[in-house]
Amino acid sequence: MQMLMRTDPFRELDRLVDRVWGTAARPAGMPMDAWREGETFFVELDLPGVNPESIDLDVERNVLTVKAERKPAYGENTETVITERPAGTFSRQLFLGETLDIEKIEASYEAGVLKLRIPVAEQAKPRKIAISGGESRKELSS
Repeated sequence: MQMLMRTDPFRELDRLVDRVWGTAARPAGMPMDAWREGETFFVELDLPGVNPESIDLDVERNVLTVKAERKPAYGENTETVITERPAGTFSRQLFLGETLDIEKIEASYEAGVLKLRIPVAEQAKPRKIAISGGESRKELSS
């Protein structure tokens, strides 16, 4: 006896086409939000159901690569009824500007969200330049 019913005939048609043509639709990547607050950039990537130990972050030449793996909850000898949640290895690259300090990137993972904190590099921060001098010049009369 089935506990879940398939109710979307169009989704089933999409799945059938994917199986026949081998074009299984995978998510475009990891959904992401990015913003700047003051001197820090923040990036949040959705990775629900991912074991934090499977997340790999690498930075090379200002390219940050995020890789993560999500394994299915069921075993190999299981008859699946519905499989909508993607499993496998996911990867996304972020091209970081020269103004960001890649040596000080901080990462945390909580509630299925990978959070990155990337500070602006010291040399890229705006600064005041002091002007020397101050005594006015006297014109010499000839």
